[in-house]
Amino acid sequence: MPFYTEILWPINMVILGLASVGVFIEKGKRKNIVKNVLTVIVIAFPLLLPFFKGVPVFMFLLNVSYVIFFSFIFLEVFKFLIKPSYINADIISAAACGLFLLIETFVFLFQIWVYADQNSFRGLDYSSPAHTFIDLVYYCSITLTTIGYGDITPNAHYTKLAASLIGIVGQFYTVVLVGIIISKFTNHSNSK
Repeated sequence: MPFYTEILWPINMVILGLASVGVFIEKGKRKNIVKNVLTVIVIAFPLLLPFFKGVPVFMFLLNVSYVIFFSFIFLEVFKFLIKPSYINADIISAAACGLFLLIETFVFLFQIWVYADQNSFRGLDYSSPAHTFIDLVYYCSITLTTIGYGDITPNAHYTKLAASLIGIVGQFYTVVLVGIIISKFTNHSNSK
């Protein structure tokens, strides 16, 4: 796992930070400032990880910055999904990206709590940050889609409430997304 945490993950996050620039093109001065600051932060944190790996404050700031970053991108993607009156491959891709962004946002939110209190979940593998991250991706995916196997469970009140929220957000996103896509498809079909 050191190869993943020290090489692959930082490269992935740098690419993600650079690729996200396109989401915010020409969105206003304030949004561009926020975008530039967040982009620098999400590129810098993974590069600094080998030097500050065991520092709790660093991990807290890393996770908080990613929650803000992914939430910001999710809002832009969701606005894109709602705006157009047509349906095409871009809308379908944006819908999938929105789902993955929700998962990642919750993963980093849960990581904040995991690094603050290792008793906040039962069933997580704490042997390395990579194992914990992978377990949280699995947990958030299973919870967002409301499959819920029960092998990883929230153990603190705040993680139980957040798990409830992720289930509700997953249902809401799916219902709203399906409604938007059906509405756009129906409008497109009726206009022909």
